[in-house]
Amino acid sequence: MTTTKPNTGFWIIAVFAFLWYLFGVYQYLLSTVWYDDTVKATMSEGLINIVDGLPSWYNYVFALAIFSGVVACLLMLARKSLAIPLFGISLLAVLVQMCYWLLATDVMEVEGLKAAIMPLLVIIVAIFLYFYSKGASQKGWLR
Repeated sequence: MTTTKPNTGFWIIAVFAFLWYLFGVYQYLLSTVWYDDTVKATMSEGLINIVDGLPSWYNYVFALAIFSGVVACLLMLARKSLAIPLFGISLLAVLVQMCYWLLATDVMEVEGLKAAIMPLLVIIVAIFLYFYSKGASQKGWLR
């Protein structure tokens, strides 16, 4: 397969994807390393109880989702096809993480329907980036 020069839309999507995942890194750090009384002060008591009750594996899956996505974005910016499996790993981790968050915790009862907005958006973006990277490879933009 020969590589061709990506269009401007590719670069815009790749940069926004990278910024999206950097925001995810920030959220990960807030929920793990920086999770303290200052962060808890912005949350309801019910939400604090949910977060404090998450199993330890949850944070590992969160880290896998975020950091595989960051590396995938960097590889996409470098026009490397290795971005595709990393976006796939990120997508699988996102699905495990968000399905657990929405279906195995009481977050919907505690926070209401608004609790589903961001997890669903994260899932949609992860699906989009996985399939977009596959399409970019088929167009010869990734090598």
